[in-house]
Amino acid sequence: MRVLRRRGERGSAVVDFVLVLLVLVPVFLGILQVALVLLVRNTLASAASEGARYGATLDRSPADGAARTRSQIDGAVSGRFAQDVDAHPAVVDGAPGVEVVVHASVPALGIGGPAIELTVTGHAVEEQRP
Repeated sequence: MRVLRRRGERGSAVVDFVLVLLVLVPVFLGILQVALVLLVRNTLASAASEGARYGATLDRSPADGAARTRSQIDGAVSGRFAQDVDAHPAVVDGAPGVEVVVHASVPALGIGGPAIELTVTGHAVEEQRP
């Protein structure tokens, strides 16, 4: 048995594919970019917390905590996000402690696009001698 096709439907699959692709590609790339920004933010927050805990130990200073934070960021994502790391003594819930603050710019729309400014902090209570 012979199937007859109408001439008007020829090539319609290609058009449908392109139309769907025009919607799905930007959605996929947007989700990928949000995931990248969240990954960097979570990594910076984790590194800041780790640096604050390290700087709050008995034999360390806040500067050691800042160096540890830079090292953690450089090892996890990229050293360019560790350019602005500040650690200083602070009061944490009424007790002496260390605060590490990280400022970074994460590209929001691709590598050359506009950047989102992120600021994350990590706090830790200093160890006290008995």
